[in-house]
Amino acid sequence: MTSTTEAADARIPAAHPFAAHVRRAVAAEAADPHRTWTPADGPLPSLYVSHGGGPMPFENPEWLNPLRRWARSLPKPKAILMVSAHWESAPLSISAARPSELVYDFGGFNPMYYQFRYDTPDATELSRQVVAMMPDADRVHEHASRGLDHGAWVPLKIMYPMADVPVLQLSLPTENPDELFKLGERLRPLREQGVLVVGSGHMTHGLPFLTREQFVDGKVPGWSADFDEWAAEALSRGDVNELAGYRSNAPGMPYSHPTVEHFTPLFVTLGAADEPTAPVETKLEGYSIGLSRRSFQTV
Repeated sequence: MTSTTEAADARIPAAHPFAAHVRRAVAAEAADPHRTWTPADGPLPSLYVSHGGGPMPFENPEWLNPLRRWARSLPKPKAILMVSAHWESAPLSISAARPSELVYDFGGFNPMYYQFRYDTPDATELSRQVVAMMPDADRVHEHASRGLDHGAWVPLKIMYPMADVPVLQLSLPTENPDELFKLGERLRPLREQGVLVVGSGHMTHGLPFLTREQFVDGKVPGWSADFDEWAAEALSRGDVNELAGYRSNAPGMPYSHPTVEHFTPLFVTLGAADEPTAPVETKLEGYSIGLSRRSFQTV
């Protein structure tokens, strides 16, 4: 890890699950360095990642271990492009190529999480590539200082704790599935250059409708289970049209997504795939605080 990131993580109590996660990652890297992508590997898949509630995944091996295994199952990307539920902005915008700060867009958690850092290498080259491939390139807003929000840095800090891959964040400019699918199509060539394209959201995200029984005890509400089952079935047969009609087609609406920004990054992921209508490979499933963690990669 870079020295700044390592110093920030040193403040974590040794018994904390994420501290143990980092120790294992460092040991694994020393014993078997993560192999970097080469053109011989072919295009990387595109990913949809459910990123959990705020920094809560740092405390739970059921998030930590599967996300890290997922990252290690792929060649280490040359760079990562994230589209997160937590940055809705039009016109299309990109984060700073090397920001000085993260965005701590959550509240009520242990103060140590607001000191976490994720100091990744400069992403200027990826920034240039993304701007150049947009049809209205001069309208892409390039932020001078905006850092990664928690929908980006929380899962990535778990998946790539060495902080040695450049990361750029792209805003979510619309709720329209067709437009987001087209955005993913424009990004598709990046995968052939070793760039990991990631849509970050949550397969269900009905936080206002969680009861104490669900939020604290983890009981899965019917609307969350129904929506997850519907999405899993549609993804298993590559039915993009069914998914795009989620507002009227999906059971559990609008409870599963009273606002839709945690579902719609999925369409960027699918659009970026070589075969958007092919079945996906599920990498993480189950529930946390009653919400579906379903995450997948395209094939």
